[in-house]
Amino acid sequence: MRVLLVEDDPGVREALELGLALEGHEVRSTENPKEALSLLPWAEVVVLDVLLPEGDGFSLLKEIRARSEVPVLMLTALDAVEWRVKGLREGADDYLVKPYSLSELLARLEALVRRTKGPSEVLAYKDLRLYPKRMEAFRGERRLSLPPKAFLLLKAFLESPEEVLSKEALMHRVWGEEVEPATLEVHLSLLRKALGEPNPIQTVRGYGYRLFLP
Repeated sequence: MRVLLVEDDPGVREALELGLALEGHEVRSTENPKEALSLLPWAEVVVLDVLLPEGDGFSLLKEIRARSEVPVLMLTALDAVEWRVKGLREGADDYLVKPYSLSELLARLEALVRRTKGPSEVLAYKDLRLYPKRMEAFRGERRLSLPPKAFLLLKAFLESPEEVLSKEALMHRVWGEEVEPATLEVHLSLLRKALGEPNPIQTVRGYGYRLFLP
């Protein structure tokens, strides 16, 4: 899992980073809400402390929910029922009260990812990720600004990475019918420009195009 940890206690952060890393998961941590939002596209699941030095976790939770459907597990030292209800009503997917065991935290995170990450939730290849339901695409941590047809072209390539797709196949996947070759070329050009270098869309002369990165 790619876990974004938003926690203000340095000791807790370090312990969780180490524990999650030893279990084979990638972790990025911060106590800063702005930095957390910038890392959001990278994350598969968020661990969010209720109490933060620059505002409370509930405010950040609202910002996260305005941008993403990524699962969020909230941590708190406050065991009052109203706090848990508040978090769940404002968009948290689960709640864990301190102190807790690492094994319980891991089990809850894995369950959240299993529930929310279906087979079509994300299409990925190398440093490219596309979220069909959210209509979002990323290269690394950079969000791609794509017109609708260019987005659908990228989706078609990510559904068949490294496979050569003919012009006709791309037309039918994106437009539902054959269109003028120039129309396809225009949108391929927009996609290539948005992806940047090294460009992963290769022209296979006489056959079509493929998505490939070494």
